[in-house]
Amino acid sequence: MRKLQRIIGVLFALLCIWAAYLQYNDPDAFTWYLIYGLAAIGSLFFAYGRLKFSVSLIFCLIYLVATAFLWPEKFEGFTIGEGDIVNIEKGREACGMLIVAIVFLVYSLMLRYEK
Repeated sequence: MRKLQRIIGVLFALLCIWAAYLQYNDPDAFTWYLIYGLAAIGSLFFAYGRLKFSVSLIFCLIYLVATAFLWPEKFEGFTIGEGDIVNIEKGREACGMLIVAIVFLVYSLMLRYEK
């Protein structure tokens, strides 16, 4: 179980770093660097057994709130050119936050029921 935890944590940390990197041309790139950077750090803490259950749960809740806050009034998918660019961008950002929230929920469950 410990090896699986390490693989999942490192893999998701790398994905978060990649997601942050892809924000380089975004007008609010620094904000996204912080958001995905925090998720990457939390994932590395999880990978090396340093993430506490309560912290993981708090991260999950924070990212769920971010999902609700960013969710567009009208979801129009992810592909540019198939709707209003603002709605598409908000939908992408919200889904990114939802993915991170789900991952931290998985971390929380793994931490809660380990042993």
